[in-house]
Amino acid sequence: MGVVSAVPVPQPRAESASAASADSSRRSLGAALVLGAVGATVVLLASGQIWAEGTAAVGGGSVPLDADGSDVTGVPTALAIVGLAALVAVFAVRRAGRFLVAALLALSGAGAAVTAFLGASDSAALDEKAATTTGDTAATVGALTHTAWPYVTAAGGLLILLAGLLALRFGRQWPAMSGRYERDGTPRPRKAPVVDPDRPEDLWKALDRGEDPTRET
Repeated sequence: MGVVSAVPVPQPRAESASAASADSSRRSLGAALVLGAVGATVVLLASGQIWAEGTAAVGGGSVPLDADGSDVTGVPTALAIVGLAALVAVFAVRRAGRFLVAALLALSGAGAAVTAFLGASDSAALDEKAATTTGDTAATVGALTHTAWPYVTAAGGLLILLAGLLALRFGRQWPAMSGRYERDGTPRPRKAPVVDPDRPEDLWKALDRGEDPTRET
């Protein structure tokens, strides 16, 4: 009696690798969307908060002054809007265009973070308000203090930067915004609906489309 040797069954490694790649792509896509959206929201909200406070000497007394993020610098807000537009545009372009848009997304986040961080110690906006309040162009703000909002804004910029880095790393694996169009931009032909001659509503719909419901398909 012959000995039957067991033949090892090959494991579907290719399918496992493909599934793992798809899971990684979905995770990176979801993370980029969340990071970009949350980061832009944080920047926009934090830029409207009070960044610095101080006083201006007027007539032997003092007047309280404050400056919000837009008074200090409008760059983080503008870059957050650019980042949101780039985050959406990532899914509308492919290949080199997607790489460029992803780079723009990352640069927007980096720029917002840097300018917000630099604005955390800025006093020019309050000095200008002090000069306007006192009528003295040489007046400066006193008792200057800064809040944590510039750093919150910078953190939001870093989230946008992370979204851009994910798009640079994994963007080529992400789906496009619409799969209805071929690569040359030509819309794929749609399959004509089946007309059931026994159903009057199908016949009327075919006539409305300008089709001959009696024609054999």
